[in-house]
Amino acid sequence: MSAESKPSPDVNSVIDPANALVPAVIRVNEQRVERGFWPKIRKVATQVPFAADALSVWWCARDPETPRAAKGMMLAALAYFVLPTDAIPDILPVLGFTDDAAVFAALIAVVGKHLKPAHKTSARAFLRKVAGD
Repeated sequence: MSAESKPSPDVNSVIDPANALVPAVIRVNEQRVERGFWPKIRKVATQVPFAADALSVWWCARDPETPRAAKGMMLAALAYFVLPTDAIPDILPVLGFTDDAAVFAALIAVVGKHLKPAHKTSARAFLRKVAGD
């Protein structure tokens, strides 16, 4: 059989290594966020100015109507937020959360159109509850 007469591979049977990792990475980020988000946000919600954004992103990432690609980016940002060690350690006063704030600002610039009013309302309600405690 000549090279010209070989059938082309089925597009669905070709594995793209970059895309094959995406579900696994999303799963790892989802597990990290599931374990760490609520303890951390409860601890810092009144201390960080981007808490409403982080909470809105949390609810958006949990929304079944959020597209998978956006959800993956949101989970990556949330996972970065809950990591105990990141570019600038969160224990440093004033500077500790600047890297996290930058990650959320960039994320919202890219996928913010998926944040619904309901996500933002839930975030504000949580912050009011925490502030009242």
